[in-house]
Amino acid sequence: MGAVPRHPQPSFARRSRRATARPAGFTLLEVLLALAVVSVVAAMAIPSYQRYRERVRVTQAANEIASMGVTIAQFATTTRAMPETLDAVGLGSRLDPWGRPYRYLDLTTQSGKGGARKDKKLNPLNSDFDLYSVGKDGETKLPLTPKVSHDDVVRALDGRFVGLAEEFDP
Repeated sequence: MGAVPRHPQPSFARRSRRATARPAGFTLLEVLLALAVVSVVAAMAIPSYQRYRERVRVTQAANEIASMGVTIAQFATTTRAMPETLDAVGLGSRLDPWGRPYRYLDLTTQSGKGGARKDKKLNPLNSDFDLYSVGKDGETKLPLTPKVSHDDVVRALDGRFVGLAEEFDP
């Protein structure tokens, strides 16, 4: 008996098997498309996250100022005098969320109101003491109206308001 002749596969079967076999991995176009999508998502997410972090810092500063205000008021009630500095009540080493010291001014010993923080009508914010953070930019002016004061976190109305200077409207 002779050898059984082998019939080669038809050419269309070979072509279809080769056409479906793809090398593993991504094409350059797929990688670029994925990078574009990730970039767009990041471009939207990062500023939103930064705004969120800034709101958290402002809230933290406002809470700390309110708490420090209570400590100062308790000291004043006990000693019948306002502290001269934050060090006198053990708060001198406290830093705001931006890493700067809080600012304090005893208004009861001031002659005139020249050093006091002022509202839009240039009236003093407080009658007892000023306590504030200079905010994110680290700059401030005594009145709340200049742009550099808008990000300050202030205590006003003798503690009835604590928040961003730009949100204060007596």
